[in-house]
Amino acid sequence: MKRHSLAIRCILAMACGLIIALSLFAAPTKTHAAEKTYEIGTDVTFPPFEYANDNNKYVGIDMDLIRSIAKDQHFNVDIKPLGFNAAIQAVQAGQADGVLAGMSVTPERKGTFDFSNPYYNSGVVMGVAQNNNSTKNLNDLRGKTVAVKTGTTGAQYAQSIQKKYGFKISTFDDSNNVYEDVMTGNSIACFDDQPVLKYGINQGTQLKIVTKPAAGTPIGFGVKKGQNQELLKKFNTGLANLKKNGQYKKILDKYLNAKKSTTDNHSFFGILNQNKVFLWQGFLQTLWLTIVSIVFATIIGVFFGLLGVLPMKFFQGLSTTFIYVFRGLPLIVLALFIYTGIPTLIGTKIPAFTAGVITLMLDEGAYIAAFVKGGIQSVEKGQMEAARSLGLPFGKAMRKVVLPQGIKLIVPSFINQFIITLKDTSILSVIGIIELTQTGKIIIARNLEGFKVWAMVALIYLIVITLLTWLSNWGKRRTKI
Repeated sequence: MKRHSLAIRCILAMACGLIIALSLFAAPTKTHAAEKTYEIGTDVTFPPFEYANDNNKYVGIDMDLIRSIAKDQHFNVDIKPLGFNAAIQAVQAGQADGVLAGMSVTPERKGTFDFSNPYYNSGVVMGVAQNNNSTKNLNDLRGKTVAVKTGTTGAQYAQSIQKKYGFKISTFDDSNNVYEDVMTGNSIACFDDQPVLKYGINQGTQLKIVTKPAAGTPIGFGVKKGQNQELLKKFNTGLANLKKNGQYKKILDKYLNAKKSTTDNHSFFGILNQNKVFLWQGFLQTLWLTIVSIVFATIIGVFFGLLGVLPMKFFQGLSTTFIYVFRGLPLIVLALFIYTGIPTLIGTKIPAFTAGVITLMLDEGAYIAAFVKGGIQSVEKGQMEAARSLGLPFGKAMRKVVLPQGIKLIVPSFINQFIITLKDTSILSVIGIIELTQTGKIIIARNLEGFKVWAMVALIYLIVITLLTWLSNWGKRRTKI
């Protein structure tokens, strides 16, 4: 037991040291004080407050407000489209300076955030499918399911009246999935902020609003409680100035009255042609993330795999513990722990890409260690015994006799692991890395064409993985003994 406890401590110490080293290496350089830059976390799928336009630039009420306020107050902003939950966690962990994501100001959130003066007051409405003529009010929801987006005022409102009206709640991470759930009939209705649902309907979503706005809640800009008070003061001052000069009203009118463009081609190939550059960039980020991660995973995996076959109990225990711990953790939990948990402990920001590489390195490294260890152990023991009987020391016998045979068994597994790593990168969208899956979410936030966009993303993954599978099969044939 003591041996395993020591092994766990060693692994955790090595992981923390590597995290600190990589984060320091990848840390961005500081700008001059006169041009202070604040990192602002935001959502990726909450139009009209924030979304990517046709040029893949983030726009919306929140984005135009923060950029105008920054210009008025002479500071810069670095927008981080993380997703609502990830943005909140990033601020709490010190990974971002503030969060601007259509966030309602509630008593619970005031316990961990300091909020600006409200810049919008939103009301919640209920939406149903356009062909649904039987659901007209809250009394019609009893025994049925409604859809909401996590963390929104709509979700809070639904929870507050759930017992009274006797309905069930399905929760989703983005608005498009909420609307799709209603349109497909899985949920009878949805609750959302009026401007958000109205925007979706204006963009062609087949829903209709059947209730008047309720539960009006102020929306504000948030920073971690007790921190970044200068930024909060600048936001309030800039907001007041925008209201005085009329720019605030212009921003609201621009997005709240936006209509669907009649020039956009919403066919499959029209969307593909419009977003081909963005999809290509997302794929390249996925590929680069996969390559960097698999290189580090291979190094750490081979290291711990070899430790597992050394004739020393301590090293065998260290290898077993590493494999057990990091194969046992869900990848999404590990990603969030490294991106939002570790910075809280060490007081140093970890860039999203670095956190993603570390996550995949540890997770995939554990699997590589397992099949490296298994591949070497699958070589008949008689091979090592014969080499040792000829006078070869353990190290030389391993290098000259056992490893050459084990490698033939291991190589195809490396290609398979590359395929698995490629697919696992999609989970890292949860920490805001704009890889292929996150790219799909951003496109959907703009055009609300979930089925067509996910079909494109799935097709890209399928083509690449098919090519890699052929390569793996070719490798297996080449290494047959």
